[in-house]
Amino acid sequence: MVTVAVPDGTAEAWVSRPADDAPHPGVLLFMDAFGIRPQIEQMADRIAGWGYVVLAPNVFHRDGTIEELAPTVDLRAPEAREQAIAEAMGRVRGLTARLAERDIPAYVDALRALPDVADGPIGVTGYCMGARLAVRAACLRPDDVAACAGFHGGGLANQDADSPHHGLPRARAEFYFGHADGDRSMTPEAIERLDAALADAGLTHTSEVYEGAPHGYTMADTSSYQEAGAERHYVTLRDLLDRTLRPAG
Repeated sequence: MVTVAVPDGTAEAWVSRPADDAPHPGVLLFMDAFGIRPQIEQMADRIAGWGYVVLAPNVFHRDGTIEELAPTVDLRAPEAREQAIAEAMGRVRGLTARLAERDIPAYVDALRALPDVADGPIGVTGYCMGARLAVRAACLRPDDVAACAGFHGGGLANQDADSPHHGLPRARAEFYFGHADGDRSMTPEAIERLDAALADAGLTHTSEVYEGAPHGYTMADTSSYQEAGAERHYVTLRDLLDRTLRPAG
């Protein structure tokens, strides 16, 4: 665990590293609404095992520490998961676009400042509401972010003036989205709107709906976990990172 200086204070962040001491490309991982917990740490560890240094910040730092915000119920029970979602939504709504965009440059800079992060572009990946943050990072720091992925993301292309998709003309990353099937937070109309914005911006992108995968399908510690969708996500994410962050090998 490290501490990141952000405009309104500090934020804790989990860091996962490859086993060797060589410099490696950096990846910024934006958590889901349930926060930094063993599941997120394990996901970061798996990405690090591919040869990347991964930083996962506590984006809810204004609401409390990682320990204070950790789920206190078994998210594998559907009723408990719904209860935890209801409790987390206040924090999700409180992290407005303005506040998120105040913090994101600090997260990028903190990742780049880690001694074992190689020079060159970075990747970002996000889950649930973290997918919105990943898109904002790619738009805010186009010179840094070469790869952006979002999985079971919600609200990526809504009708609001500050919707993440409005920033895409500033981005230069390659994008990949793995949408949950029948996700009320990312309807077919919203997916179509996002795809159109990516195409209009001239960005290389892939947008897929994971058939039968529920919202939250990557999260093995919740009742929404779907192994097939989760494993597919790892394959596509690794392919994106390898192709964009170290195309020579």
